[in-house]
Parts: sequence; structure tokens; C-alpha cells
Amino acid sequence: MEIGVIAPPWLPVPPPAYGGTESVIDLLARGLQDAGHGLVLFATGDSRCPVPTKWVYRQATGDAAGSAPVEMRHLIHAYDALRDCDIVHDHTVIGPAYGRRFPDVAVVTTNHGPFNAELRDIYCSIDDRVAIIAISHHQASTAGDVAIAAVIHHGIDTASFPIGAGDGEYFAFVGRMNAGKGVKEACLVAQRAGVPLLIAAKMRESAEREYFDAEVRPLLTDDIEYVGELSRDETAALVGRAVGLLNPISWPEPFGLVMVEALACGTPVIAFPSGAAPEIVDDGVTGYLPTDIDEMAKRVDEIDRIDRSRCRAQVEARFSTARMVEEHIALYERVAAGRAA
Repeated sequence: MEIGVIAPPWLPVPPPAYGGTESVIDLLARGLQDAGHGLVLFATGDSRCPVPTKWVYRQATGDAAGSAPVEMRHLIHAYDALRDCDIVHDHTVIGPAYGRRFPDVAVVTTNHGPFNAELRDIYCSIDDRVAIIAISHHQASTAGDVAIAAVIHHGIDTASFPIGAGDGEYFAFVGRMNAGKGVKEACLVAQRAGVPLLIAAKMRESAEREYFDAEVRPLLTDDIEYVGELSRDETAALVGRAVGLLNPISWPEPFGLVMVEALACGTPVIAFPSGAAPEIVDDGVTGYLPTDIDEMAKRVDEIDRIDRSRCRAQVEARFSTARMVEEHIALYERVAAGRAA
């Protein structure tokens, strides 16, 4: 099967630091090629994914806000380059709608964000000829009238996340510097539980800096420290040494790759049960799912009850790259067979 994969133009594939979507695209593209399929990735020229790659932008273009013309130019060239593929897997938002111009191209798309009102309207307009993938059962449950072709959880390369000893005597937070990710709440939990916290968070955009200055900076102490945005290897090392990962998310996150990566390092996760968190964290087995800050602070004291080796085993069994690739191939074959019929 000849497969084309379209990444957004905002970050290279894989990303140098924070970038869950691009990390997943990287692993999927590698896995499809390793499975013997023809593979062309349309990304940006600074991408380092070791598969045949085409691009129109030599460098990743950065922040997606207000950049519709940039994305549209990227997509025009992407569909022109991939129009002879058996399947085009488009990971952008507006790309599948543009792909309707090519009735002979079988298009699959993944919604990496929430099914809010805007996205539901977009996906409802294309689900008659585009197979739409949800990344969690919770996300799929919010799709409304959108036809979901498959629910496929993300996978990770466990070899990139060596199991850590958890001997750092601190808790960790990894994510973006915004309210929905719960950075402030993580600080409050650490403060109430009396434990050190290291915060590794993306903070590039003005809204992220404003949130940091207003809500997080006043809570920093010698024991609650912002260490910046780390590389993937640095993040894995930080999380592997952490006693636990605090993830007090306050929005229905469609998946939550950070939690899977922490568990791969053997690091238990304490998260609010929002979005897909209950599909990733088994309460009392690989972490805890408290419902408020006070309960989360109490669970911090119980973290040593969690078996770190069991955290790793759960990821190997449920969130491997191999499983993710197999489920995508099964969907591609189903879509191709349906079009042929």
C-alpha cells in the first residue's frame, strides 16, 4: 500500500521538544515504513523522520494562530504531491476539507483536538467520504453527529523512555504553561503536600507567558521550580527520577501523551479524571484519579503504594507503537477495500 502522511506545518517531525501530535506522526510514519508499506511524509524541510519526506516550507512555521494562508499553501502542495497514494492520512484540520477536490484520493484524518462546535461542523461536512479517527473513547463520545471510523489510542516508543528509579525526591509536571493543563493547581498540590515540584513546560506564546506571570510565578519557591521547556531526552530523565507526575488537568483532554510517557518511565501519575485520563491511568494501580486539589495532595502521600514496574508493563501492553501502527493499517485496508467495492 502506498501511504501519504500529512503533518501540520507548525513543528518539524519529530519535534525538538514539546509537540505531541508531531511525535505521534513520527512514530506512525516510521512504523508504517517498517511494516513494508510505501510511505511519503509531507511535513517541513527541517523534519528528521527517517522516511521519504516532501515539503514546501524548509523550516517549521511556528505558532498556528492566524496562519490560515500558511496552512493552506502547505496543503495545496501536500495533496498535489500525494494524489497518487492509496491512502492519505491528513493530520491537519482543514486539509481533509480541501482534499474533497480530489475524489480519487482516499483520505483518513485524525482529530487531535476536542470535538468543539467548530470542529464538529468541519468534520460533519466531510465524514461522508473521510474516515475520521478519534484518539480516545471519551473524545469520541463528544463527537455528536460526526461519524467516527475508529478509536485509536496513541502509542509511544518505550525504548525512548527508560524506566527510572524514582530517586529524585521530587514530583514533576510536564505540559504547556496554561490554565487547562493545571500548572497552578500542581503548584498548590505540592505546596499543600509539602513536596518539591519541578515544572517542565512549554512557554513560547504570549498567553502562556501572561499566565505564568499572573498565576504560577507567585507560587514558585526553592522547592517549586520552573525548569523551562526541556528536550525529549531531558524530559524523560526528569520524569524517570520523579517520585510521581502531577497532572491536574481542568479540561477534557482528548488523550494525554504526557501521562503515557511518565508511566513508561515507571513514574506513577496523579491526575484529575478529566477527558481520557481514566483510559490511561488505572486508579490505585498505575496512579490515582482524585477529584480535587485536597484529595490530590493526600494521594501524594500514598504514591509509594504504586508499583513502578507495573506502570511500565501497562504501557508496553496497551500503548506500544506496534499496536498503534497495526490498528491504523487495519483501518487503511478497510477504507481502501470500501472504495474499491
